[in-house]
Amino acid sequence: MIAIGSIDKRNRLDEEVFTYRVTKDNKVFISYMGRQVTSLAGKEADKFLSRISGVDFKTAQLAMAKVTGNFKRGNEKDSKRE
Repeated sequence: MIAIGSIDKRNRLDEEVFTYRVTKDNKVFISYMGRQVTSLAGKEADKFLSRISGVDFKTAQLAMAKVTGNFKRGNEKDSKRE
């Protein structure tokens, strides 16, 4: 298993930035800070749900970050321009 500390250097996964919900037809919707960013269905949804079942909070946050894909580049920063 990969050490989360080496991946989450800014400690963003300590916060609940990612959430997910499962529908009756077993679709998974993943949100980042309240906004839906991706959805999973079929085998992808089953794989995701089995991956996060029984894991701690931070590991679940990391799994959701990896599923969304584009969040590993640091683009999750606020979009405020100064």
